[in-house]
Amino acid sequence: MTSQKTPQTMKPATAAKKLGVYLEATPAEFRQGVVSRDELNALQADPPEWLRELRRNGPHPRPVVAAKLGISIGGLARGGITEALTTEQIDALKAAKPEWLERERATQAEVRKEALHVKEKHHHSGS
Repeated sequence: MTSQKTPQTMKPATAAKKLGVYLEATPAEFRQGVVSRDELNALQADPPEWLRELRRNGPHPRPVVAAKLGISIGGLARGGITEALTTEQIDALKAAKPEWLERERATQAEVRKEALHVKEKHHHSGS
């Protein structure tokens, strides 16, 4: 058996991360196998129903939840969110505007502004 034609594979957790979905919510056959690069590309190019459903309704992994709420993953943890959330739960949070969420959004906006400021300063120093 020659080894040069071995397709690159990844663990389901890695593939789920790349697809932006919560591993625990994926079908068993996805969680139990390994995913090749080609399979990942195929899933991204033509997502099956379960993947479309997950991306639409969740549960979403924390990086996606954080992004949808406009806060950092650290901010999620400070807000006590350690679980994957569904789109419905995220929308409910956005509507409820709890104090911690507003605070984290403000923090995130500050962080972005600061990062931009540093980038501009760095850019103008002629490096």
